[in-house]
Amino acid sequence: MNASNWTTAGIRQQFLDYFRDRGHAVVPSSSLVPANDPTLLFTNAGMVQFKDVFLGAEKRRYSTAATSQKCVRAGGKHNDLDQVGYTARHHTFFEMLGNFSFGDYFKTEAISYSWSLLTDVFGLEADRLWVTVYDSDDEAYAIWRDQIGVPEARIVRIGDKPGGQTHESDNFWAMGDTGPCGPCTEIFYDHGPGVDGGPPGSADEDGDRYIEIWNLVFMQYDRAADGTLAPLPHPCVDTGMGLERIAAVLQGVHSNYAIDLFQTLIRAAAEVSGCDEPQNTSLNVIADHIRACAFLITDGVLPSRDGRGYVLRRIIRRAVRHGYMLGRREPFFHRMVKPLAEVMGEAYPDLRNKQSSIEEVLRDEEQRFFRTLGTGMGILADVMANSGETIDGQTAFLLYDTYGFPLDLTQDIAREKGFAVDIEGFDAEMRKQQERGRSASQFGAQARISADAIGALPQTEFLGYEHLTCDDARVVGIVREGDGVASIVAGQQAMVFLDRTPFYAESGGQVGDTGTIRGEGFEFRVEDTQKVGGTLYAHQGTLTEGVLNVGETARARVEADRRQAIVRHHSATHLLHAALKQVLGEHVEQRGSLVAPDHLRFDFTHPNAVTAGELREIESLVNREVCRNVAAQSDILPFDDALQTGAVALFGEKYGDEVRVLRFGEFSVELCGGTHVARVGDIGSFKIVEESSIASGIRRIVAVAGDAALEYVQTLEDRLGEAASRLKVAPDAVGERIEQILERTRVLERELEELKTKAASASGDELAENASEVNGIKVLAERLDGADPKVLRSTVDRLKERLGTAVVVLGSVEAGKVRLAAGVSPDLTARIQAGNLVNFVAQQVGGKGGGRPDFAQAGGSKPEELARALLSVPAWVSENS
Repeated sequence: MNASNWTTAGIRQQFLDYFRDRGHAVVPSSSLVPANDPTLLFTNAGMVQFKDVFLGAEKRRYSTAATSQKCVRAGGKHNDLDQVGYTARHHTFFEMLGNFSFGDYFKTEAISYSWSLLTDVFGLEADRLWVTVYDSDDEAYAIWRDQIGVPEARIVRIGDKPGGQTHESDNFWAMGDTGPCGPCTEIFYDHGPGVDGGPPGSADEDGDRYIEIWNLVFMQYDRAADGTLAPLPHPCVDTGMGLERIAAVLQGVHSNYAIDLFQTLIRAAAEVSGCDEPQNTSLNVIADHIRACAFLITDGVLPSRDGRGYVLRRIIRRAVRHGYMLGRREPFFHRMVKPLAEVMGEAYPDLRNKQSSIEEVLRDEEQRFFRTLGTGMGILADVMANSGETIDGQTAFLLYDTYGFPLDLTQDIAREKGFAVDIEGFDAEMRKQQERGRSASQFGAQARISADAIGALPQTEFLGYEHLTCDDARVVGIVREGDGVASIVAGQQAMVFLDRTPFYAESGGQVGDTGTIRGEGFEFRVEDTQKVGGTLYAHQGTLTEGVLNVGETARARVEADRRQAIVRHHSATHLLHAALKQVLGEHVEQRGSLVAPDHLRFDFTHPNAVTAGELREIESLVNREVCRNVAAQSDILPFDDALQTGAVALFGEKYGDEVRVLRFGEFSVELCGGTHVARVGDIGSFKIVEESSIASGIRRIVAVAGDAALEYVQTLEDRLGEAASRLKVAPDAVGERIEQILERTRVLERELEELKTKAASASGDELAENASEVNGIKVLAERLDGADPKVLRSTVDRLKERLGTAVVVLGSVEAGKVRLAAGVSPDLTARIQAGNLVNFVAQQVGGKGGGRPDFAQAGGSKPEELARALLSVPAWVSENS
């Protein structure tokens, strides 16, 4: 084996070519955001995009596949972020090489493929390879020993973990508590006696000498709820080999960070951070984190306070903090995108295509964090200098809540200095505060439907593109409270499954259809339609009369007016998307949508607020296309061919091998499985109602179309007419009349302000007579009700001038709130600070404040305590002067 012949990119390509030559379909990596899988935060393994295939809910045109799947493990149970950069093989982002069989080949072929690739193609020495098999998997053991020729001494049987649940083992894999599962066989590489550690299964197996490089999972059982295993009729194979790990082996290095890809990124990290120590661990962190951050942003994740966005923010801020440790005091991390795109852009073109937008997101997040990083680090340093061995929970929470330090970042810094963090105290502080939105609980499982209830149901045939009724649908299944039932009676709610249906199931932002399913002696009111398992349409609703049995023939009828309103808004959404790209730029990408009967909501990427002029231009473009009235055209094409036509694929959507391309002339071409108008003129009209920000870099437009647009405009006309009537002018003069009223209001407000100032001045002159003397200082603490902050300030300044060497505190009460202002004459500020004084008073009235040494302001919520608080000022001045 010549280590110099193997680059990371070459290994990736060789793996895919090897399996392509053996009849496998080479499938592109799926998004890091799992499509239609609420149980996962991120794609964390190669099998994720094939999950429905393994479960039998989806069919593909191929029965064998190979991928290089991008993966992220940095959230949920994979929360070992603090180890990334410090160990040889921990990463936030990695690539998983995998080959898959969906009821095609099984153990013999899978094992033979892996051995041939490793030894014949990659040239690994056979006597350096060890394998493990599940304790009772005699079949795999025999294949390794008798067909491959691995000596028994290098085949290790691994059983269930002591005291664990049934089949809780590193060599038995399952998708969950029930469903497809089976034994694994793992392949290990022996780095040699110069590295500490024992072989797999031994007492010191956790050392670094023997490294797992490939895991082959044989899904051959279906596990029932009681733990019993039944053979699957079509066993499958799922394998995974970390690209970075095999690259380290083939390049003759022990650490993943020593492979060519990482060395390129580490050199770039040294350049952008100004670090001249190539072995500095912080460079590993920066090099690792740029991959996770760039790929997450490419797949539509943006920094935020919850869910996936929060994980991204944690990774960015950890990288920035390591740059800070290297002396960086301004944004630098975004400059890592260019070298990343250079080294990985050929395999992942989106890195090049979206380089500028990735840099913009990272730069913005860096700037946010750098604004508070120095202060937060200072607080942490002070606490560590003045405490024992633990950072208290209140400080950890302050850093999190005020300075944007994720808890694990505080722990990371503390660990480096030999400190612990009071986690219980942090959690207590978190509980005191209302919903923080940090958790990713939104990724919990959906409402459960038992596999038995839908496992044997046929795929639903959708008729809704051409028809709103179906007179001969057959009821093939009924699910009530999660379980399949043979019948339901009037008043019961259930999910009804038909062999064919005109009802559209919610997907791609378009809400599900409503309507009725009627037959002899029964009527079922459909209140929503949802997809289950990707291919089954669940008609959710209530049986309003009779008895409904599985096997009945029924007439399914969609509520036509509602559907028509929905399709108008859906087609308008496509035109809006195209118009946004024309007006704002090609960087615009959909980030979510809702298509309802009465409005549409469209979320998209754009760094700034959309101006009124841009909104007008976008709206005009859409209405111009509506007036052109081109016909809608739809075609079914292979996915790759569809993209070559220029069709837009939407973020977060899951596409099959063949896709529906919807075209409105040359203006809009998108992949879409939704229902649409026959001609764009059927939309009627289009009106933007609202534009807003929903997250950093994400904007939202709400709009209406068709009858809803007409109703919206008529409502505005009614309100304009009412306003004109009350103002006693014609509708077209309302603006001018309002401006006159506003100008008159401004004049009156100025006059009122002048009167207040004069009144306060007079009161201030009278108040000066109440000053007392403390240690040679004139002290005045009085109440001046009705004074706003501006009046309080001017009065304090005037009293300071009149009293000379003086301390002045004024308080006022308005609408149950206290306002405070404190002033200190210039000759006293070395001894008495106005900020300290005003805080002393504010704390007694339930508030806080601050300002300059000579003037400060504060507020409070306890007006009943103001008199007592003001009386305490002379004593405070005496103590502090």
